[in-house]
Amino acid sequence: MPLPPVLYHYFCTPLPYSRTLLLQEKIHQLQLAARRSSSHHDILLLLEHRPVYTSGRRQTEQELHAERARLTSIGAEFAVAARGGQLTYHGPGQLVGYPLLDLARTSPPIGIRDYICIMQKMIQTYLLRTHGITHVPSDHTGVFLDPVTKIASIGVQVRHRLTTHGFALNVTKEPLEWFGQVVACGLVDVKAGCITEAKGKNVRVEDVVPGIIDAFGTLYGRDMVKLYPQNAGELGEAILALEEDALVAGEWLKAPSPN
Repeated sequence: MPLPPVLYHYFCTPLPYSRTLLLQEKIHQLQLAARRSSSHHDILLLLEHRPVYTSGRRQTEQELHAERARLTSIGAEFAVAARGGQLTYHGPGQLVGYPLLDLARTSPPIGIRDYICIMQKMIQTYLLRTHGITHVPSDHTGVFLDPVTKIASIGVQVRHRLTTHGFALNVTKEPLEWFGQVVACGLVDVKAGCITEAKGKNVRVEDVVPGIIDAFGTLYGRDMVKLYPQNAGELGEAILALEEDALVAGEWLKAPSPN
């Protein structure tokens, strides 16, 4: 039996991180409830965040206390996430993808390691086919342009074989100054790169979305179908409410404030 399509939605306005976490949790609960009757949908959310630093589940509040104070003082939010990985940055100019998939749809189910490897390969494939950008192999998770330049990060959570969190791909130069404020993902000698720098020409986040959707469908072997929130019931209502919150939040800082 063929797998059902993945429904995707792209948010045009950068989203507040904490509210987006709540949306992921809402979708997770809807999927759990609907899975009993095999009526649940797989979802791919594509978006940008307002400036925010996030920590992974292995880091303690004692470790993060000083960093939280410093990073909020330069104008970013700070949030603790349940994903794998360490401290990182999300913000405008970076395409974030949150796949909310049921890994048990296939037989045998997709393992977590394979799921992450496919995600990494998906980003690599997109960069090469669309932009002619090659990657170098790395012992670290994510996509690297060279041994010291990282263009994409991956951090996921899997509960009941349902996925949350996902990947982040730097598109414009805007995230780079924010990344420069931290040791991202615990990699001391690694800096952030982006598509715009690698190509030597400006690329917009919205220009990246169609190619990522196509690569995602190809690598995961799924048809991709646009989600229309107005026709998507409780899920659609939650998406529209988050879009309204993003509009109300207004402008965001384009660069860190000097201390």
